[in-house]
Amino acid sequence: MFALSTTLFLFFAGGGGGFYDRYFNIPGFEAWKFVNLAIFIGLMIYVAKKPLSEAFKAKREQIRAELIKAEEEKQAALAKLTATEAKLAQLESEKEHILTRAREEAEFEAKRLAETTAAEIERLRQQTESEIVRLSKLSHNDLRRFSAEESIRLAEQRLRSAIDGDTDIKLVRASIQEIGGLN
Repeated sequence: MFALSTTLFLFFAGGGGGFYDRYFNIPGFEAWKFVNLAIFIGLMIYVAKKPLSEAFKAKREQIRAELIKAEEEKQAALAKLTATEAKLAQLESEKEHILTRAREEAEFEAKRLAETTAAEIERLRQQTESEIVRLSKLSHNDLRRFSAEESIRLAEQRLRSAIDGDTDIKLVRASIQEIGGLN
């Protein structure tokens, strides 16, 4: 081992035109800083390797669990989406069914209203005709009464104008005799 290290030392640090002088003996370069840095990095990797690998493993497991959870949530969302789309399709058919039923009910209601209106018109027509007949009879009776009263009045007026004092005395005597005379 000593021989190897001596050989390397001589190789790197060897006389005037040695490897060290040619490549590492540049002013401000100082190769020992790089060697020191390499040793420090090697030690840090050796010391931190186990805790870092465990931390990376834990982080990897956490990420894997989150990915599994995200996949489950995605599947649940897809199932929910499928159920919602099925409901939407069902709503569309239900909407068509409701619209059809509403049209049928509207047609039925229109028919019913037309029939009710026709029946009401017929009832009012019959009621009006019976009222016209009643008013016609009432007017006819009033006209008969008026005609009779007017006839009586005109006859009375003619009789009064035709009867003077002598005719009146004759009529009274004739009426008395008809009754059975004066006692």
